[in-house]
Amino acid sequence: MVELAGIGPGPFAAMLLGDLGADVVRVDRPGGAGLAIDPAYDLTNRNKRSVLIDLKSADGPARVLDLVERADVLIEGFRPGVAERLGVGPDECLARNPRLVYGRMTGWGQQGPLAQRAGHDISYIALTGTLSMIGSSGEPPTVPANLVGDYAGGSLYLVIGVLAALQHARAEGGGGQVVDAAIVDGATHLATMIHGMMAAGGWQDRRGANLLDGGCPFYGTYETADGEYMAVGALEQQFYDRFVELLGIKDDIPARKDFDRWDELRQAVADRFRSRTRAEWTAVFEGTDACVAPVLSLREAPAHPHLAARGTFVDHGGITQPAPAPRFSATPTAVSRGPAQPGADTADVARDWDVPAIRPQEDR
Repeated sequence: MVELAGIGPGPFAAMLLGDLGADVVRVDRPGGAGLAIDPAYDLTNRNKRSVLIDLKSADGPARVLDLVERADVLIEGFRPGVAERLGVGPDECLARNPRLVYGRMTGWGQQGPLAQRAGHDISYIALTGTLSMIGSSGEPPTVPANLVGDYAGGSLYLVIGVLAALQHARAEGGGGQVVDAAIVDGATHLATMIHGMMAAGGWQDRRGANLLDGGCPFYGTYETADGEYMAVGALEQQFYDRFVELLGIKDDIPARKDFDRWDELRQAVADRFRSRTRAEWTAVFEGTDACVAPVLSLREAPAHPHLAARGTFVDHGGITQPAPAPRFSATPTAVSRGPAQPGADTADVARDWDVPAIRPQEDR
């Protein structure tokens, strides 16, 4: 697989495919991809190899097309039309390799009034309505890092599209094609269930007022005595009953379906949680079906016994990082290579892919 270097969702998608075993060659540009991140810590470039090619040089496009000729997949994240201007657009690439899957990762998509506009994760989830759902009632929307747009609505949909198109390309009578993965499409698609609930009258078009957005007193987060938080997800009756029993308030609260008294219920839950520390409440709910968990920080999470037992995090090259996911019974995955250093693998890729032209002139 060839990845034309970019930032955000494209590199993450390529990392995911590399985690799953793809031979990913990242085509880095002289001077870097635009963000001042030390390449040694850019984990989205793990399980890849890197070659350095200047696409604006006279022979740059031809060197990329030599790689494309031997690839199954190409991923690029330029604005619409840029790859074409550089000479590595879908027409040129598919002419060299008719079975190529050409994955395009953008925020706004390849067509539409905003296609040429700059944007970032927050722009895309804002326009789709997704951002409007996140946060507390009466407060500004909460920015969910760049997880919902870039990675969930972008990278994962690109990977799904690439794998589906790859299956088609390898089928009898199939061929290559372009996959147009737009974050606005993916982020919208993620909210399919919510749109259905809204149409049925079961979801209000405002945040902090619904079953799954913090509006429900038994689905949310609560502060503890030490300033930490516990997360509660006791939606089903049997889980709720266990929750209020262990919390010690079952005889002092209104019925859970008495919606007019939800504020009273929420206050009772909040007051009780503030009476003990997070560690104390964790011990209370440990091993139960009350659907309560401590809210751990990024640094705390790897040490949790469950995540440690599963190997959800791994240490590689001195960096604790998320392990590849999902898992397979016959083809286990692993972090086999640290973040690719720009241009460091040019000689190896030239040999392994039998593309001597990608080596610098002085090394040929």
